[in-house]
Amino acid sequence: MHPALLHPVILGIALGSQLLSPVSDRVPKLDVETTCKGSVETDKTMGLDLPQSYQTCMNDENSAEQQLGPIWSTYSETVQKSCYDEAVAAGISSYVDLLICLQMNDPMRTTPVTTLKGASRKRNAN
Repeated sequence: MHPALLHPVILGIALGSQLLSPVSDRVPKLDVETTCKGSVETDKTMGLDLPQSYQTCMNDENSAEQQLGPIWSTYSETVQKSCYDEAVAAGISSYVDLLICLQMNDPMRTTPVTTLKGASRKRNAN
C-alpha cells in the first residue's frame, strides 16, 4: 500500500475508535464539603434571614450524588465533560449543578431536583 494512502486509513480508524470509546461509568468525585462550608459562610456574610445549614447543604449534595449514580454512564462523554466543567466552574463543586446540567441536556431522563439546593450556584435564584 502506498504510504500516502495509509494516513487516511489510520486517521479513519482513530476517529472511529474515538466514537466507540466508553463513557465514564463512575460519577466524578467532587469536593462538596469545602463548597458547602463556603456556601454557609457566604450566607452568613450576606446576612440571609434563612441561611442554609452545612448539614442541609451536604444532604442535598449527597442526594444529588446518589441520583447521579445510576444515570451518569448513560450520558455521552461529551455531555459528561460539559456538565462536569460546569459543576466545578470557578472552584465551586456541586453534584446538584451536575445533575441539573444533565437534566437540561435531556429533561425526560432524570427525576426533577427543584427542591435540592446544596452548594449550587443557582440556589439563590429559587
